[in-house]
Amino acid sequence: MFIRWHGHACFEISNGTTIVTDPHDGKSIGIKPPDVTGDIVLQSHDHFDHNCARLVRGSDVKVITTSEARQEKGIKILGVDTFHDEVKGEKRGPNIIFKFGMDDLNICHLGDLGELLNEEQIKAIGDVDILFCPVGGTFTLDAEGAWQVINNIKPKIIVPMHYRVGGLSLSIAPIDGFLDRASGQELVKVGNEIEFTKDDIPEEQEIWMFSL
Repeated sequence: MFIRWHGHACFEISNGTTIVTDPHDGKSIGIKPPDVTGDIVLQSHDHFDHNCARLVRGSDVKVITTSEARQEKGIKILGVDTFHDEVKGEKRGPNIIFKFGMDDLNICHLGDLGELLNEEQIKAIGDVDILFCPVGGTFTLDAEGAWQVINNIKPKIIVPMHYRVGGLSLSIAPIDGFLDRASGQELVKVGNEIEFTKDDIPEEQEIWMFSL
């Protein structure tokens, strides 16, 4: 399996079939736009920094914007309805958490989650090997909220996302506050991309930190 970060909440996740999560257009948020060919786009919500599926190249790209369980191109995908804020969407609307399976691994992308999860949502998500979690606050979970959600889901690998990087024009926090609250997890700096197999998944929880 291969994962590459395209900044913000946009990842390219591939095992031959390529899923792209929450593509942005780059220029609207001050960073380089994604340069990616994909088969499936998972769009957690319809905001400009997450909904630029038009930039994803491919001959038959399937764009998923709803939460019903389905199978697309051999990949089982489940959406869990949540909110983009802590007041039931009154500020920023809905958000979809997407969970999908690749190479016998359970992968979960929280999108722009802005609330803590309830027991029903946690149960619906179930077991997770790799969790992509927003940590920058303002529009999503902040560092403290991110750790609460992580401790509920209990993934093997935590991938922080949606935090401030060089050039980003959005007023969100850098990753430092999230890392400062880690409690013994090994920090693995993987660069911009990583290739791995299920056998490489650690027994003890790790943080995989990507860079642009």
